[in-house]
Amino acid sequence: MTAPVRRNQATSLRRALTVLEYVRDHSGTGRGMSLTRIAEDLGINKSTVLRLASPLMESDLLVRDRETGWFRLGHGTLRLGQAYLSSLDLRTVAAEPLRLLQHLVGETCHLVVYEPPDVVYIDKVENETNVRMGSRIGSRVPAYRTAVGKAILAWQGEEAFRVVVAAGMPPVTVYTVTDAERLRLELDRVRRRGYAIDDRENEPEVRCVAAPVFDHTDAPVGALSVSGLTTRMTPARVREVGPMVVRTGMEISHVLGSSRVRGGGQHKAADQ
Repeated sequence: MTAPVRRNQATSLRRALTVLEYVRDHSGTGRGMSLTRIAEDLGINKSTVLRLASPLMESDLLVRDRETGWFRLGHGTLRLGQAYLSSLDLRTVAAEPLRLLQHLVGETCHLVVYEPPDVVYIDKVENETNVRMGSRIGSRVPAYRTAVGKAILAWQGEEAFRVVVAAGMPPVTVYTVTDAERLRLELDRVRRRGYAIDDRENEPEVRCVAAPVFDHTDAPVGALSVSGLTTRMTPARVREVGPMVVRTGMEISHVLGSSRVRGGGQHKAADQ
């Protein structure tokens, strides 16, 4: 009789987690959710909701207001979240998605973090059959002239933009954006399109496509990119690769706890 008992326990656990997730996703005001609303929306009776919520309350994952009877998340969820976040490392989380992206597109992939006014390369996956990119793990590049930098800046505030501009925007190729207003317009395009493009702005024969990575506070903590020679990374190829980079960024952001992913996607795609 152990197998049916285990199945029943697993079913109860899944249903209890459904209640917990429902309260999590529908308690934006902080008041919580009523027993009636939970039961109606999940299609289960009130007594079942109370039974499923009981162990969650014992573990402080849910609390019930004594006056209103409404449920909201308990401080146990905060402890779990803090323990989870303390175990995360961006490079570790992104390693496998970055490798899979490189295998999919066949070009060099990078992962960076933002250290104003620069980006710092913290990981790189190369295709050994292609010409190697000049980037090195640990190297710094000004954010204004890279796709990864623009992908991060697009979701930073005005102060971050001013810091980058104040640090100077000298050209390194004939294509480098050196005008603050032109950079601002480009960041607007990045937000609409969902990904950033470095069109020979940092290296004369290289195009890059990048998307941001968001953490649990929905702040852009890094970015990933695909880079290749312009002979392979044509404008048409950039439009193909862009959504792939965005999806990989969303995958990493999801693991880091970003609510942008749960909200139906981090970006709205647009034409290049």
